[in-house]
Amino acid sequence: MGGGALGRVVRSGVGRRRVQTLVIAVATMMAVAAAVVAGSLMVATDAPFDHAFARQHGPHLTATFDPDKATTAQLAATRHLEGVTASAGPFPSTTISPVDGNGGHLPSLTLVGRADPGGTVDELDLKSGRWPRKEGEVVLSDSFSGDFLRLGSTLKSSADADAQTLTVVGFALSAGQSADMWATPGQVRALASDGAALASQMLYRFDSAGTKSRMANDRKKIAAALPAGALTGATSWLDTKHQANRNASVTIPFLFAFGVLGLVMSVIIVGSVISGSVGTGLRRIGILKAIGFTPREVVRAYVAQALIPAAAGIALGVVLGNLLALPLLADTESVYGTVSLSVAWWVDVLVPACALLVVGVAALVPALRAGRLHTIEAIAVGRAPRTARGRWAHRAAGRLPLPRPVTYGLASPFAHPVRALAMVLAVTFGTVAATFAVGLTQSLNAVGAADDPQNRADVTAVTGASGGGGPQRHQAPAGPQQAPAASGAGEQTPADPAAVRAAIAAQSGTASYYGTTEGDATVPGVSGTVRATLYQGDSRPGAYEMIHGHWLSGRGQVVVPTAFLERTGTEIGDSVRVTFEKETVSLRIVGEAFDSSNDGMDVHADLASFTKAAPTEFHIEVKSGVTPAAYATKLSAAVRPLGGDAFAESVQEGGGMIVILEAMAALLTLMLVSVAGLGVLNSVVLDTRERVHDLGVCKAVGMSPRQTVGYVLASVVGIGVVGGLVGVPAGFALHGYVLPVMGRAADTGLPPSVLDVYGTPELVLLGVAGALVAVLGALGPAGWAARVRTATALRTE
Repeated sequence: MGGGALGRVVRSGVGRRRVQTLVIAVATMMAVAAAVVAGSLMVATDAPFDHAFARQHGPHLTATFDPDKATTAQLAATRHLEGVTASAGPFPSTTISPVDGNGGHLPSLTLVGRADPGGTVDELDLKSGRWPRKEGEVVLSDSFSGDFLRLGSTLKSSADADAQTLTVVGFALSAGQSADMWATPGQVRALASDGAALASQMLYRFDSAGTKSRMANDRKKIAAALPAGALTGATSWLDTKHQANRNASVTIPFLFAFGVLGLVMSVIIVGSVISGSVGTGLRRIGILKAIGFTPREVVRAYVAQALIPAAAGIALGVVLGNLLALPLLADTESVYGTVSLSVAWWVDVLVPACALLVVGVAALVPALRAGRLHTIEAIAVGRAPRTARGRWAHRAAGRLPLPRPVTYGLASPFAHPVRALAMVLAVTFGTVAATFAVGLTQSLNAVGAADDPQNRADVTAVTGASGGGGPQRHQAPAGPQQAPAASGAGEQTPADPAAVRAAIAAQSGTASYYGTTEGDATVPGVSGTVRATLYQGDSRPGAYEMIHGHWLSGRGQVVVPTAFLERTGTEIGDSVRVTFEKETVSLRIVGEAFDSSNDGMDVHADLASFTKAAPTEFHIEVKSGVTPAAYATKLSAAVRPLGGDAFAESVQEGGGMIVILEAMAALLTLMLVSVAGLGVLNSVVLDTRERVHDLGVCKAVGMSPRQTVGYVLASVVGIGVVGGLVGVPAGFALHGYVLPVMGRAADTGLPPSVLDVYGTPELVLLGVAGALVAVLGALGPAGWAARVRTATALRTE
């Protein structure tokens, strides 16, 4: 026989079975693409940060000290402590709340004075521009680079009329996120002399810093070497890494789910295709053996007939997976700047190798059956199914009050139970993917709707004051449409909150409103500051979605996110002491909010709990029929003379990561459902070709083309219904498992509005979709069966 004969057999099998070849290629392409995307993102959660951190000699510990309690010499001496391998500093440090050229407030930024960007620890990557050479020049973190802040942009160091002007001369990247802004040491000391608190920053690297317990011990060691109270704050590189990797980590659970679904479907379909090829090619197998092919060669031939289209599908899947991974990797790359993010080479090697192995094993089982067939038995049996199979099903279906072609079709799958089971599984997994994707999309939309509820207001009025010296709600550099006052709100006297509130109440179009102020607060047990938002009035329109407990209903209460509870070791019902504007108040935790902003370190409290706080913003709902823009114009005319301003809120679009996740879910689901349909198509093609002689007999006795189509479609309707009935609950359960895992990756629980997204009509439609997928997959073979001529069908054996 030789390799040439075997090769011709393989090529002939691949060429003749075009449908089966296409099904195998598409199934493997989808599985490989999903696996490449998932694998690349799994790598992205670790490798880029580690690479950037190592290249910049990032600090394992960024520590802040009180210069009045620890001298420069004392701080310099800590570099000789046991375990410290390198250090940098002390650098003068302070916190400022700058205002951009449009009057928009930026977040509270950490400003550090450094003579140059280099050093043995935290060697900054200067992305653009140059390093500050004199006072009045600053370098910003590269995360602020954009349309509103460019090289040459100017900032005011605060909202005060006599604030210093700072010119942006560069953008730099710190993998360890040691600061948000850098200037000369003299500039930092000058700003601190204007009222900002001066601190000293030290950066440390240790010989062992891989665990939180190690980092805690290193922190204690440094604190013990200095006077009591000298260490005022410290940030571990592990927390920075977790924060930087969180976006990519959220995507892993759902991509892993789709990857597993794709892998299982590819195994089912490849096994079904080869099993069907063996079942319909018994006579061919017998002839091959009769002319001298050994059982081993027969096995090799059938495995090769699966591996050839699978190899093509795997190659396309690798390319497609790399293309799909790019937008997600680009989102992660924005965290690391110049660190090149692409699919790791070993992912592009390991995934195809595993896929080939899986396809080979899936094809080997039915191929071994072909190799074990006896020559005479294979030739004698040919393509005829075992007559004993399915008789009970035909008898049972015949009793149904349905047309005979329909009952004949309903019973036909029982003649090939293994093939029918493969179709049921293909439809089931396709329905699982569709159900999961629908729930995932609705959950992601609910997440987007729950984000920053203050943006739901129609109009926002501002007093022009800065709450608590901290950031206002518009924390990104504001565009002209968001600026509190284009004429420079920070340079005029802030409006009296009571006067602004009275002006709002006097407007005829006011439906409801509430006041807020934001600023930095401190909480025992939390290093650094947390962001506090205080509410005045009925704040339910601006309430966050609640995971547990309830929203604010009176003074003395506080609502916090999941991460805050975990970081502080508290739970609902406990009390925490919050210091805001130098006023310390004990507040009782009454609710756990769905709030992942600011790394989940927020507190939401009633403004009446603090005697020194006053609202700086008012969020207004207008009456039905009132245009927010027109209302804002009238209110602005009333409050601008007071020192405030008002503007209509713009429509908030979904976050980039949410859009990417939804697009990925839709694409992967389409691929899975398409493969499920192709699996049905393959099985129906095999069945109709196998029964073509029976079809000829039926046509000869009067079956019309329309009845033939009904017969073929009826043969898959029951399979589709069963697949839908099994797939919908499985997809529902998969959604209920994966979504909380994604929430834990983002350090937050999930509220019922995000988890309970399915409605009964949707679940019913998804169940019907299983039957629809089966019917669509059978339409092509049904049309062929209807068109085949009676004489041709009768001559076919």
